[in-house]
Amino acid sequence: MMTASGWSANQFSALLDTYRSGLGLTESTVTGLVAVYVLGLVPGLLAGGPLADRVGRRPVALAALAINLASTAVLMLGSSAAWLLLPGRLLTGIGAGALLAAGSAWVKELSAPPFAEEARPGTAARRAGLFVSAGFASGGLVASLIAQWTPSPLVTGYLPHLLLAGAALVLARPAPETRSARPTGPARPAHVTDWRRFRRAVLPLAPWVFAAPSIGFVTLPGLVRGIGDLRTVYAGVATAVVPAAGLLIQPLARHLATRYRLTAAASGPAVVALGFLLAAPAAADGGPVLSLVAAAVFGAGYGLLLAFCLTEVAAVAPPHHLARVTSLFWTAAYLGMFAPYAVTLLSGAFAVSTLMIAGAALAVLTCVAVPALARSASR
Repeated sequence: MMTASGWSANQFSALLDTYRSGLGLTESTVTGLVAVYVLGLVPGLLAGGPLADRVGRRPVALAALAINLASTAVLMLGSSAAWLLLPGRLLTGIGAGALLAAGSAWVKELSAPPFAEEARPGTAARRAGLFVSAGFASGGLVASLIAQWTPSPLVTGYLPHLLLAGAALVLARPAPETRSARPTGPARPAHVTDWRRFRRAVLPLAPWVFAAPSIGFVTLPGLVRGIGDLRTVYAGVATAVVPAAGLLIQPLARHLATRYRLTAAASGPAVVALGFLLAAPAAADGGPVLSLVAAAVFGAGYGLLLAFCLTEVAAVAPPHHLARVTSLFWTAAYLGMFAPYAVTLLSGAFAVSTLMIAGAALAVLTCVAVPALARSASR
């Protein structure tokens, strides 16, 4: 279910060059369609979280998964009617947003007692993020490989997600509801969301969760030169490299998030800053190898940031507010996906390499500021 959500987000990103060449869409149009996903995702998150806390995780997650599946069918129709790409991407965002909010809470609770007695500490909080990352890594690569070597790529590239989402809908239906009864009477401290810690430790980092990766798999592949007719496959590889690096760094990310909280808060933006410094010469030279290296570093930063933020969310939110607080985190995180669109708009006035250096400077500032804010929030 969560893998299908991540898959639906990245399958479109891997097909951007095919949309440019096949449908004649401009760079600003395709990056704008990436941003439209966020415009649907935000209301999906903000509505899905409170609704899941009120009526249950299961019905909201299953309904969102059905919308997620339908959105892919609309995108397939967009190959012959380009105007459908806009509502298709909007629906993708709405479905993915509600699924992230309700599904993350559902998976977290299914991964902890009494549903999973043997779960290790911290596993439940991060499992949803791992499944989403697996979808990110698989969706773009599979879509690009299919699109590169099959007819009607803007239709066949979406078929795997239809199968995955359909199977997830069938397999998830028997899973039990996990939402417990809302506590009654005066609120006790254990049942109060620690909003101060959320604002200081999570919100400043959240936009970087997807800002850096989206530069790696949206902006940099479009600047690469010297790869001939393999641009679609290259884009798919880039969309796979970013989340794959995030998955590979999870053992370290888990260790830091659970034992060295302030180090974990600083490590994510520090690695993202390094990614931007590598992206600057990659953007200037159009080198395919350096661009992939930068994408991998961005992915490692994404993995560190995601593990820390999800661990913090689980720590600050009581069970009856978990989906709501989770939805707020994902909302702030996905705002970072406007980054490629911002780079496209600003590239008329500044070189992309200059914008990458500016991104590194902002990441360094975050690296310095957030540990101090997180430390003060714990007092």
